[in-house]
Amino acid sequence: MIVLSRLVLASNNAGKLREFRRLLAPLGVDLIAQGELGIPEADEPHVTFVENALAKARHASALAKLPALADDSGVCVRALDGAPGVHSARYAGEPKSDARNNAKLIAELQGVADRRAHYACVLVLVRHADDPEPIIAEGQWHGTIVDAPRGTGGFGYDAHFLDEGAGLTGAELPLERKNERSHRGKAMRALIARLREDV
Repeated sequence: MIVLSRLVLASNNAGKLREFRRLLAPLGVDLIAQGELGIPEADEPHVTFVENALAKARHASALAKLPALADDSGVCVRALDGAPGVHSARYAGEPKSDARNNAKLIAELQGVADRRAHYACVLVLVRHADDPEPIIAEGQWHGTIVDAPRGTGGFGYDAHFLDEGAGLTGAELPLERKNERSHRGKAMRALIARLREDV
């Protein structure tokens, strides 16, 4: 089992920090957001989630001199050929805005019958910046995009992402249930399993 006492999160997203802290709490990991250490966000120039997550993890680890955890995630809509995908956070341009991103997505889907989508998450953990064997875990959460936002929880596209099995949007699901079903929760459980396996 890999024992980590302190871990820097290569993100300044408060929602992600809350989710990850809750998921990692059973392992006793002290998770620190990179912003708390004065670390700027890394560039995300790549076209895949895994490449962006790896770049972010190495960047944070190098500057913090700590193991680092990065996630790259987004919503992939089938009718839009997988968009917004890796561009989910900045779909409507700079500055990042959940409201503008959601408005653009709904506008793009006007008149489109096929609303199938999934959230994808890739987590990368590096023990140090030059780690030759990063731990990589993935998760997906399938649903459909709805025009009218529902719910007040979550972040990103959650209010428009309907989990049809639960009959609720990501913003309506109670946090514990969301963690059970979400892409990020699935990826984190896979990552934790890897941490417990590795010696």
